[in-house]
Amino acid sequence: MDGLVPPRTADITYETDEPVLYKTDGPVAWVIMNRPSFNNAQNSQMTYALDDAFQRAVNDDAIKVIVLAGEGKHFSAGHDIGTPGRDVNKTFERRLMWPDHTNKPAAEMLYTREHEVYLGMCRRWRDIPKPTIAAVQGACVAGGLMLAWICDIIVATEDAFFQDPVIRMGIPGVEYFAHAFELPPRIAKEFLLFGDRMSAERAHHFGMVNRLTTREQLNETVQEMALKLAEKPRRGLWLTKQAVNHVEELRGKRTAMDAAYHMHHFAHAQNDLATGNMLGGQDAKSMAAANKKAAGES
Repeated sequence: MDGLVPPRTADITYETDEPVLYKTDGPVAWVIMNRPSFNNAQNSQMTYALDDAFQRAVNDDAIKVIVLAGEGKHFSAGHDIGTPGRDVNKTFERRLMWPDHTNKPAAEMLYTREHEVYLGMCRRWRDIPKPTIAAVQGACVAGGLMLAWICDIIVATEDAFFQDPVIRMGIPGVEYFAHAFELPPRIAKEFLLFGDRMSAERAHHFGMVNRLTTREQLNETVQEMALKLAEKPRRGLWLTKQAVNHVEELRGKRTAMDAAYHMHHFAHAQNDLATGNMLGGQDAKSMAAANKKAAGES
């Protein structure tokens, strides 16, 4: 019951050595997800590259604001569940207080891994002491939501959409379970139970998105907002961010996420027992096909 297993291995082919790009424009750092051929699906390679980029921006006193963006047509299609670069079974040097997952048996493997790369990293990035802005275009799906939600401000293009369709896997939402804090509870239930796309306009109506713009104006709009923030005192920006985050914690955000995380992993374990697959037999292709069908796309 308490034994370890031989470390898992897998054939992994990364399409790039730079899954995240980093550039600066005055006092603004742009952290850009760079897997456009896979709609910026988030694997561990990207996760740790994001962490490196965020840490670089935090360490640079010349940087006042951080922008998170995605290269290509979409912001992010979510967690990598089907590309050649899917690296679930690879060991990385960890940044948080979690052990290696690759030698853990059964459900403990994924439970350990996702504490680090998903829930833990998102909490870490939410606490970045500098203002963060998500620049969202196209799809912001499942794990992509987590990346947008850790940011203080979300700017979206008019054609962007938000979606958490993991109920198709029998899972009650992604690991960083902020749904009922980003949306009114009844709308959060609709969002999760149906798993349909929410337009940027509707997300803006509920306050999940701060500002709408066009694809052509996205970067310009975000940079303009970032420069305006950069005029404010560094300490004031940090303390204001902490104050609002603290209110969310008093409302139970962390404890709600802890509970939902365990429900999430009960679902993974049950899937494995019932089907032999922690994702309930789903993969990137089947999920994408179902999403497009539900949206009326061919």
